[in-house]
Amino acid sequence: MVAGAEEGGRAWPGEGPLLLGVRHHGPGSARAVRAALGAARPRVVLIEGPPEADALIPLAADEDMRPPVALLAHAVDEPGRSAFWPLAEFSPEWVAIRWALEHDVPAHFIDLPATHTLAWGRDGEEEPPQGDEPEEGDKPEEEGAAANGGGAVPVDVRVDPLAVLAETAGYDDPERWWEDVVEHRGPGDGDPFAPFTALEEAMGALRETYGSGGHDRDLVREAYMRLQMRDAQRRFGDGIAVVCGAWHVPALRHRTTVAADKALLKGLPKVKTDMTWVPWTYRRLSRRSGYGAGIDSPGWYGHLFRVPDRPVERWLTKVAGLLRQEDRLVSSAHVIEAVRLAGTLATMRGRPLAGLSETTDAVRAVMCDGSDVPLALVHDRLVVGDVLGEVPAAAPAVPLQRDLDRIQRRLRLKPEAAERELELDLRKDTDAERSRLLHRLRLLGVAWGEPAASRGSTGTFRETWRLRWEPELAVRIAEAGVWGTTVLGAATAKAESDAVAARGLADVTALAERCLLADLPDALPTVMRILADRAALDADVAHLAQALPALVRSLRYGDVRGTDTAALTEIAAGLAERIFVGLPPACAALDTDAADEMRRHVDAVHGSVGLLDDVAAPAHGDLRVRWHAVLGVLARRDTVPGVIRGRAVRLLLDGGELAQDEAARLMGLVLSPGTPPADAAAWIEGFVGGGSGGGMLLVHDERLLGLVDAWLTGVPAEAFTDVLPLLRRTFSAYEAGVRRTLGELVRRGPGQPGSAAATGSGIPGFAADLDGARADAVMPVVRLLLGLGSIGVEPDTDNDLVGVAR
Repeated sequence: MVAGAEEGGRAWPGEGPLLLGVRHHGPGSARAVRAALGAARPRVVLIEGPPEADALIPLAADEDMRPPVALLAHAVDEPGRSAFWPLAEFSPEWVAIRWALEHDVPAHFIDLPATHTLAWGRDGEEEPPQGDEPEEGDKPEEEGAAANGGGAVPVDVRVDPLAVLAETAGYDDPERWWEDVVEHRGPGDGDPFAPFTALEEAMGALRETYGSGGHDRDLVREAYMRLQMRDAQRRFGDGIAVVCGAWHVPALRHRTTVAADKALLKGLPKVKTDMTWVPWTYRRLSRRSGYGAGIDSPGWYGHLFRVPDRPVERWLTKVAGLLRQEDRLVSSAHVIEAVRLAGTLATMRGRPLAGLSETTDAVRAVMCDGSDVPLALVHDRLVVGDVLGEVPAAAPAVPLQRDLDRIQRRLRLKPEAAERELELDLRKDTDAERSRLLHRLRLLGVAWGEPAASRGSTGTFRETWRLRWEPELAVRIAEAGVWGTTVLGAATAKAESDAVAARGLADVTALAERCLLADLPDALPTVMRILADRAALDADVAHLAQALPALVRSLRYGDVRGTDTAALTEIAAGLAERIFVGLPPACAALDTDAADEMRRHVDAVHGSVGLLDDVAAPAHGDLRVRWHAVLGVLARRDTVPGVIRGRAVRLLLDGGELAQDEAARLMGLVLSPGTPPADAAAWIEGFVGGGSGGGMLLVHDERLLGLVDAWLTGVPAEAFTDVLPLLRRTFSAYEAGVRRTLGELVRRGPGQPGSAAATGSGIPGFAADLDGARADAVMPVVRLLLGLGSIGVEPDTDNDLVGVAR
């Protein structure tokens, strides 16, 4: 009997210790555990979990501790080897810890120590799944061996005990069965020990049939827990209560010898470990996020645990509030009707109370008009949820984590479970520091933020980040702690190590860019030295062309971030000169795939030369002029693949270095009957394909369109099917309006009324000369659109638009 009757406790009707078999993360189990502990008043509470965490139990009473949280254990010498023990406010283990702290009762973890758990997987041992070690108590991984020496039936598949019990009870859904039997029990429903007695009996029958699952780790864990129970009994008598997975209860109740249990523990591998509390999220409790031992609906379970009464009505009210925030018309009448429908569905399905499936069906029918689109929002925001726990500052942490916490508080960057966008203006000191922090963390492998495309601005002074804190980042921080005790020091050391270990020139250039973004001045000398060495030794033009854009992008940071990029400029200019010399011979005799790749390199180099010429001149001459000369060579050399020649012509035309008549002449030569159709099609793709805006070029210059049209209609039938896929790829990338305009022009034919050739201008629909009267008619509207006021109104003096006349 569990002691405590003299203190107002109620006698435990069974023999031996009070074993409270639970389902992890179950609000019904949590309420039942709280009621049973309150009735029995044990002298000590033993909980399934790593014993190294005993020293962390008092932190659960800290006012800054807010679940969901998790115990994190990681190997000291190998931080990436880690395991989590998540706990939510509705977890029975968390309820047991809080009850023990509130009643000044000792609490201890009794599962296999993390020093052995983390050592599994080394030296050919079986690798334990990360994070699910404490969760498998109610779901064994395999079946086969007996838990208590009985003759179990060997099986080769994993057995879900809840599924077996649900099927036995006539349910096709284990979640529904568990809700009906456990979760919908009220706090004062009958004997507080009855649920555990019934569950122990059911699990005992299952263990007799299926055994322990044939998994040595299960047997070892249960042997260790039995030893810990014996030790507690010697110290506290029978006044002990054990909170563990229901699957383990029959094995813990089974009597074995001390020698037999110690024999199972002999020779276990060990590894030195550290342990702490870390924040956890509802999303990581869900199976949807890949956490194998989680639950489907942590948000719903949290609601069931928190509300004192009328859970369905309160839940549907919460759903209505969320839908109203998303501008959906949901009234109180919808809530009333949804409550009625959920109750009716529960009655028709023979359930004691409406559960998640009934409320979901009611929300879909009444509040979402039968659509699953708003229902998906309800599932994501409420059924799963974005709750992120908090741990107190007193929790143990590596020095790097301490420094990160200090920086986060100073920069007002609070970790959040929900994804959010952060717009940064790098001209502001605080935003610039935030950017440097996020870039340093990315360099360390702590992907708290991911860069995103900025909306409404293309300036280099603006950055957009998508931030989302995941619990696994605590492990990444522990791993990064080997590089230093501060974020700046660790990022610097990591960058220097990555530079030495980099295999290719592009890797070093990308690292140099990241160092400039992260503002790591101490790492730049090492990175620049290795970059210069690699650039001098690398003779592959493709590698040089791949590396140049990253270097040139980095040159912009000297303006916004105040970074000295003089050394980087010299290296980039040197790379550009080597590309100018080596590109024409490197473009000869390329197959189709290699030609496409080289064409992309040509585009990248072309976009980089303009900016590089502005910062590198006059020390390196006029790089832009020299690059145009290289393009001229590529455009006229027959040994260069057509896709590269066409792109070179197009780049020269766009840059004003090639007259339209000359471009038309080159196109006419390529599209002559003497050129193989496949080569001509490749030239066309290079000239007007990809993201070059070639469709608008053909719209505005009907001479070029006429050449393409005449060539295409003259392609022999036997060659047409070969060139058609290439042409389709070229023209299908155009916008629908461009394709429609080109079709109209081709239908009318060059020189017909309405065409550019007929009007005498280069643009369809426009006359040769400006019509002043028609232009003056639109000026008032243009002035209003530009914020300059209408006729007779003074323009906005604050408007800094250049080139707009009154």
